[in-house]
Amino acid sequence: MEKLRIVFMGTPEFAVGILDTIIKNNYNVVGVITAADKPAGRGQKIKYSAVKEYALANNLTLLQPTNLKDESFLEELKALNANLQIVVAFRMLPEVVWRMPKLGTFNLHASLLPNYRGAAPINWAIINGDIQTGVTTFFIDDKIDTGAMILSSETAIAPDENAGQLHDRLMQLGSETVLETLALIEKGNLTTTIQKESPEIKTAYKLNKENCKIDWTKPAVEIYNLIRGLSPYPSAWSFISDKNEKWNVKIHEAKISLEPHNYAIGSLICSKKEIKIAVRDGFIQVLSLQFPGKKKMNTPEFLNGVTFSEIAKAY
Repeated sequence: MEKLRIVFMGTPEFAVGILDTIIKNNYNVVGVITAADKPAGRGQKIKYSAVKEYALANNLTLLQPTNLKDESFLEELKALNANLQIVVAFRMLPEVVWRMPKLGTFNLHASLLPNYRGAAPINWAIINGDIQTGVTTFFIDDKIDTGAMILSSETAIAPDENAGQLHDRLMQLGSETVLETLALIEKGNLTTTIQKESPEIKTAYKLNKENCKIDWTKPAVEIYNLIRGLSPYPSAWSFISDKNEKWNVKIHEAKISLEPHNYAIGSLICSKKEIKIAVRDGFIQVLSLQFPGKKKMNTPEFLNGVTFSEIAKAY
């Protein structure tokens, strides 16, 4: 049985869950690679990645290269003498890095590959209305998320589940799948499956302001899936106007009501405790929202201080 010396590469909270599982199962993590510190927020204070905070708290050897091809970084990485590298939510590696360890470099990706290669697989599975997703481990090659698959694990997506809830479940499922992958590598009886290419493969595009904006002309189910697929972060958003004012509003939670009506698409129908927005096949009921510079509020709380007129509109 091969004794593993692991270098772990990752940045966000999702990666922390996997790293913690590896550590708690007594694997020898000889180094952790994460993103360089960067300023964030209004005060532009230096923010550590979630993986860095974990590594510091657990006294793990930490490297934060700005250039993965830099000779000094490559020398430091080689000096760790790892025979396996694990990547979870990091960035594309140059060949000189992923080829370095004897046993290779494998990645955990939060989808059932080859579907949802890319930056936001959890979000897009929900946005597209999928009822099933999962995680996959695969060996890294010279393209993004295309390498030979080792293991995959499936899970159903609940019809009212949001991206944050699915993220947490996939982190647990991913931890279990990484442990199974490590056991196979230790025993040396690993087999892999080449990913099949197809025009029907779905892509996990990077999220941006444009693809997070709600199009109220779409069917209610598609709008609902967008809202839950972007909740709690980065959040679906819409302009709301009323009289001479216009706001950029985040909508965090909603539910749908499929019923005929005669309202113009985008019309706000409000009561003392409820906001509904008319769409072509029913209504989106807004359960929580956030105005610019304000905290997230549930709708009854929000309506305690705001009243919309009859001409208020979302667009």
